[in-house]
Amino acid sequence: MRYMQTDSASVTLLWYPRCSTCKKAKAWLDMHKVDYKLRDIVEQNPTPEELSLWFACSSYDNPRRLCNTSGVLYRQMNLKAQLDAGMSTHELFELMGTEGKLVKRPLLVVRCDEKITAVCAGFREEEWTRALNL
Repeated sequence: MRYMQTDSASVTLLWYPRCSTCKKAKAWLDMHKVDYKLRDIVEQNPTPEELSLWFACSSYDNPRRLCNTSGVLYRQMNLKAQLDAGMSTHELFELMGTEGKLVKRPLLVVRCDEKITAVCAGFREEEWTRALNL
């Protein structure tokens, strides 16, 4: 089955071109002939408003799922301790909006009729297959 981008459906892949997992995810989309728009997560980092919307439209129960918890910057900023100490979701997304490397990648955003139908942080083939109805 082929997922076709139409006037009512679109797929965006937020990625970091030097990330091996992002390259694997892009190759997987290409192999499945998915039409998508690429967005460099560092050059065009997500805004706090986008992060808030994506989290609200996701199936995730914790905003940390959108965080690159294995990243160097996450550790350098001691972000886990800040979150454990009570950093709000709003504060987290404001911070993530200033630095794309704090965002979990790759990040897949699927829209249909202007409505977000799926958000997948990280690359898990089963999750992406469901999100794209492949």
